[in-house]
Amino acid sequence: MKIVVADQNLVGLRAELEAALPAGSEVVWSPTRDAADVAVLVPGAEVLISGRCPKEVAVAGADLRLVHAAGAGTDGIDVDALPAGCTVANTFHHEDSIAEYVVAATIMLRRGFLTEDAALRGGDWPTPAYDAAAPWRHSLAGATAGFVGFGHIGARAWERLRAFGARGVAVSRRGEIDTAATGLDRAGTTADGLADLLAESDVVVLSAPLTPETEGLIGADELAAMKDTAVLVNVGRGPLVAERPLYAALRDGVIGGAAIDVWYGYPAPGSSHAEPSSLPFRELGNVLMTPHSSGLTHQTFAGRAAGIGANVHRLAAGEELRNVVAVSR
Repeated sequence: MKIVVADQNLVGLRAELEAALPAGSEVVWSPTRDAADVAVLVPGAEVLISGRCPKEVAVAGADLRLVHAAGAGTDGIDVDALPAGCTVANTFHHEDSIAEYVVAATIMLRRGFLTEDAALRGGDWPTPAYDAAAPWRHSLAGATAGFVGFGHIGARAWERLRAFGARGVAVSRRGEIDTAATGLDRAGTTADGLADLLAESDVVVLSAPLTPETEGLIGADELAAMKDTAVLVNVGRGPLVAERPLYAALRDGVIGGAAIDVWYGYPAPGSSHAEPSSLPFRELGNVLMTPHSSGLTHQTFAGRAAGIGANVHRLAAGEELRNVVAVSR
């Protein structure tokens, strides 16, 4: 079986991935993820491991039986251009790492560690022990964590925050959340429960998918409804939150702070430089800025390599595949 690997995030786990694939496989690594490079390699391949498969690649891969993304996103795969019967699948394994990020970011912002670090580098000690005007910071004990979206990421982040003594509320599109099983105080639909969640939460965690319905879900009115001490953690997609209202709310103290891991601008393919926003978020002391790295750990991609390998074994054995997203017709 010929397998082409075009996901550059897996290069550092080459040994792990190849060990997970069926013995005797011909594994070909593309030097880049560019369509032109991949299109040259896919003829005769039965499997393409990549989150990108534009028409040029799909047409060249006439023998493809499986296109497997090493992550959740499959929007870069042109399903309609793939050979009939070709399966598109994905894999996650990032929930532990993203949950860890949510906890770390929440604690850093609620405890004021970002501003304390910056101040102490200049010799200032901004705590009530040395400065009577300094604010008392809050731990997670008794804090209300509100989850907008409660899939595998939201649920795992809640498990971690709950261990610190927080209480939880959640909303999702369908609202099918078992409060008894999850230990949440309350759960409901986004349409009916978002306003109440924003008003009572000390921490708001966004992990909902980006769709035409959720773009701009959190705008100026929603931000104004939050506590002025509340922390917003966005690990979903940048445009879930309206860009300019978010900047203004952080600048003007409408909310207490934000951890932003997902942005409004990204580097072009092959580049590692780009402005994440047209607005100067970098100048705000109450913002933790990270480059969409919340899920980028060795453990995440080792899990993905193992999951992909297991699915390719199923393909070779004629068994039912897991995490199927689509099948071309």
